[in-house]
Amino acid sequence: MIGVGKQAEDAALDYLQRQGLTLVVRNYRCRQGEVDLVMEQGRTLVFVEVRYRSNPRFGGALESVDARKQAKLLLCAQHYLTRHRLDRPARLDVVALTPEAGGVRIKWVQDAFRA
Repeated sequence: MIGVGKQAEDAALDYLQRQGLTLVVRNYRCRQGEVDLVMEQGRTLVFVEVRYRSNPRFGGALESVDARKQAKLLLCAQHYLTRHRLDRPARLDVVALTPEAGGVRIKWVQDAFRA
């Protein structure tokens, strides 16, 4: 059975590819954490956190990327850039998915937070 997280990542990936981004790697893991999607938009490397919330009772998908999660994502992105010896523009995006009648609503926040 495919999990909701994988389905959300698939939907986010499809959406971002339709916006012109190219997939570099999925689920990049290091000791500092994990980045769901690493993509390219032109020369910019885009680290994407995908969040899905079916129930907003405890906050929406965007709100779930708190300061602690942001710090982990930043460390993981820095690890990726260092490991691959990349010196190029990079940013951290969040794709938030929430269910709605007949599908999901996708909100893409570019450059969602900074170091």
